[in-house]
Amino acid sequence: MRKPARSLPDTNIIVRYLVKDDIPLYTKAKGFFDKVKNGSEKAVILESVIAECIYVLTKIYQVPKDKASQSLIDILHYKGIANDDREELIKALNLFSKQGIDIVDCILCAKSVDSGDVLFSFDDELNKVVRHL
Repeated sequence: MRKPARSLPDTNIIVRYLVKDDIPLYTKAKGFFDKVKNGSEKAVILESVIAECIYVLTKIYQVPKDKASQSLIDILHYKGIANDDREELIKALNLFSKQGIDIVDCILCAKSVDSGDVLFSFDDELNKVVRHL
């Protein structure tokens, strides 16, 4: 038996929804996310899309790290989000808003701590952060 279809929103859909800079595209994105929010639509947000959203929001749109992180955390709490790694991504976004490391490193830290796997890195700062989680 086949699983029910889930949507995989890309960075552009999420960014349009959050920044509302193109009203026709925002309207389409909002319609989608309204359904995800109430659970009538299922979606999975890939960690690569989370990373790209953080880059676009903070570097292109100059959104502060904490606001960009919280906006994505809010979306990850929507009823229709079907990510198996939702809690890890939320932890990574929280870590990103508080630490001076990039989002990919935050995802690595969150995934290593939650899984019990050992982070293997030459980055002393990253190793220090993961030891304190």
